[in-house]
Amino acid sequence: MNSPGEFTPATATQRRWARTLFAFAVMLALVAPAPASAAPVVKGVVVPAFDRTPVYFSSDDNRRDVSTQASFPASGEFARITMHVSLDCPAGGCDPWDRYGTIGVVTGPGTDDAPAAVIELTRFMTPYGVGGRWSLDVTDMRPLLTGDVTLAAHIDTWVGPGSDGGAGWQLSSWFDLAPGRPSRKAIAVIPVWSPREVRYGDPVVPTAVDAPTVTLELPAAKAFSLRTFVTGHGQGNEDDCAEFCPRTHTIRVNGARHDLAGWRNDCATSGVRGQRGNYWYSRAGWCPGSLVKPWDVDVSGDIPGRTARVAYAVTPYVNGCRPGAVPFIPTTCTLGTSAEYDGGNHTPPIYRLSTVLIAFR
Repeated sequence: MNSPGEFTPATATQRRWARTLFAFAVMLALVAPAPASAAPVVKGVVVPAFDRTPVYFSSDDNRRDVSTQASFPASGEFARITMHVSLDCPAGGCDPWDRYGTIGVVTGPGTDDAPAAVIELTRFMTPYGVGGRWSLDVTDMRPLLTGDVTLAAHIDTWVGPGSDGGAGWQLSSWFDLAPGRPSRKAIAVIPVWSPREVRYGDPVVPTAVDAPTVTLELPAAKAFSLRTFVTGHGQGNEDDCAEFCPRTHTIRVNGARHDLAGWRNDCATSGVRGQRGNYWYSRAGWCPGSLVKPWDVDVSGDIPGRTARVAYAVTPYVNGCRPGAVPFIPTTCTLGTSAEYDGGNHTPPIYRLSTVLIAFR
């Protein structure tokens, strides 16, 4: 027996076995099939849109409305399309007030008598005096987000460079397209009511004037869904409508009724933190510093054929604090104003409404 650590040379037999095993291993390596190449990885797509675009009011260079071009894949399926919206403060500071904002796809050119046709992708309310970031799912809008498109944005700001109260906003937006098959495939997005103001509380102008009943011709589809944005604005009126009065909105599809309470009581927790204003009060369908939640309704069972008759209504209301009200009762004016609108404490009650019908295969 060898002492510990003493080296023992291999025998001739051991050396022959070692050479045989080595040769066998080399032969296996030569004849073994090459490993299959990895399947190609389908990556997600990022589509840029607005990039710190200035949005402001100026009598010389009004930029409350801005537009940009975006290029989406012309073909292919995507499991999810996420839209991102970002507001930053320019050098002169953010607008100190909560403002209505929207971004949509331009589907038709404007004329001297009518604005461009736009389908709304998202609606938001700016925070009081600070920036904000939001994301939302727009997968069902894929029929619109195909190829080269024009995106239009509007923020209802009334400040700009040189203003004492801030210089407006810098708007950014982009889209993340995740590869894969969506849970359901949208094949068409059909406008019902383009973005508009619906006057409220004036018996001379019923809501049907601004949001008339429409009849739509539809493609063959397995399912249909309505998507609506509706928010109330205006204050100082009877019941402090339409920003601060809860009302029920109704949409009928071929006579079938669908109701929405349309009231946000989560403003204290849903908006951007650190705002410089009274963001916490409940409001009609919106909160400062927050996205507006779309009202999605499955109406497949209401459409047995290829047509849909769609009608809109809201809880009946007569605003006793309005120009021309007879009789005018001053106590109906919530903030103690006169009947005349003044652009501040007393503004007309309106609903901002837009609706599309989405068809799915």
